[in-house]
Amino acid sequence: MLGSIIYLAIVVLVIAGIWKTFEKAGQPGWGSLIPIYNIYLMTQIAQKPGWWVIMFFIPLVNIVFAFMMYNEIAKKFGQGIGYTIGLFLLPFVFFPLLGFGEATYKA
Repeated sequence: MLGSIIYLAIVVLVIAGIWKTFEKAGQPGWGSLIPIYNIYLMTQIAQKPGWWVIMFFIPLVNIVFAFMMYNEIAKKFGQGIGYTIGLFLLPFVFFPLLGFGEATYKA
């Protein structure tokens, strides 16, 4: 029971962090709730072509493209490679930091 509550709290925190990140980048926050569309919005934030979404359906290739996309998102918010690694490995920490923190989106 307690584990389920903690898990739910983490999920809500991540969704809120991604929602705020999307809004900071000028995208609709509610888009973070829609599967596949949220990946498309992330490609737009990273200023990558929309066809990148297709690459997320290919096993192993999706890992490479996700890392590249997170790297571009981190750069757009003035962050470095360390932040990229954080977004990739600990999104439940780094997306809320990005969304609710001081970082601003630079198109």
